[in-house]
Amino acid sequence: MRKDHPVRAIRAMVDEVLKQLSPRFDTMYAKVGRPSIPPEPLLRAQLLQLLYSVRSERLLMEEIDYNLLFRWFVGLNADDEVWDATVFTKNRDRLLEADVAKEFLAQVVAQARTKGLTSDEHFTVDGTLLEAWAGLKSFQSKDKKPLPPPEDPGNPTVDFHGEKRTNQTHESKTDPDALLARKSKGKEKEAKLSYNGNLLVENRNGLIVQSTVWEATGTAERLAALAMLEQVPGIGRVTVAGDKGFDTAEFVRECRNLRVTPHVAQNLAGHRSAIDGRTTRQPGYAISQKKRKRIEECFGWLKTVALLRKLRHRGTLKVDWIFTFACAAYNLVRMRNLLAAPVTAG
Repeated sequence: MRKDHPVRAIRAMVDEVLKQLSPRFDTMYAKVGRPSIPPEPLLRAQLLQLLYSVRSERLLMEEIDYNLLFRWFVGLNADDEVWDATVFTKNRDRLLEADVAKEFLAQVVAQARTKGLTSDEHFTVDGTLLEAWAGLKSFQSKDKKPLPPPEDPGNPTVDFHGEKRTNQTHESKTDPDALLARKSKGKEKEAKLSYNGNLLVENRNGLIVQSTVWEATGTAERLAALAMLEQVPGIGRVTVAGDKGFDTAEFVRECRNLRVTPHVAQNLAGHRSAIDGRTTRQPGYAISQKKRKRIEECFGWLKTVALLRKLRHRGTLKVDWIFTFACAAYNLVRMRNLLAAPVTAG
């Protein structure tokens, strides 16, 4: 592998993060019993799956088996035996039950902060729908009596004609945490079982500072944004940008209670905006409106490269884990690009 390969810089940053997390790993793994896959190679392999858009753990094991770059990244020699996909998944699930992803993202952000890549004063919040790993056929009445076995258990026939389905009366039998949601009003046919993925991004370079996954309710984005803003370190006043969906009197009031200046876009369609001229006339407001578009780049990468448009995990805790870890992967790629030496002409 060439010396200037981008994965080299990412591997160096990952090694520093894993060094900081090593004491935590020591408390998670027993000293006796059947040997397990160490957490460091597990997390490196999980990163590769996100960075290279590998669809499944089985395909990931195949890639590691014959790809020398993958072997080098996870720490395997050329003649070392690759893990069984089932064993890898079971060991990985142990990490899914802990806050390793949150700690990993925090350490990545700490690295970025020491390198002067982040802002401590100006942020952007937003949320997006993540399609759950559950079909609409599984969205059935909570009070529905058990039916006789279907003629085709693998793909049963379900008739929802004339039945009104809502999150109050129905739930998914495959993933009860997923809720029926749609991107905007008036698109009833596009409603899907979903989660709400939320980000807090700093405005200097568009790095993800915090992330969280909530149930896909109508107020999830605003509530998640306030929860993340409460965790912003420091006591100084900060600004937060957002789209028109955050222009509500309650959200603006709660932001100001947190000593956060809301720089959200004004929603002037049909009601009075909660953002007045005292805010919009400030030069920083226009800058925040320009910078807030960077959060869409984060969502775009997470859904396309990290393959989170259609989730492969079920349950809020597991979805939150993989979403947060994917945010850390995005930051590593972004930091590598920011720290790369500029190319000079000539």
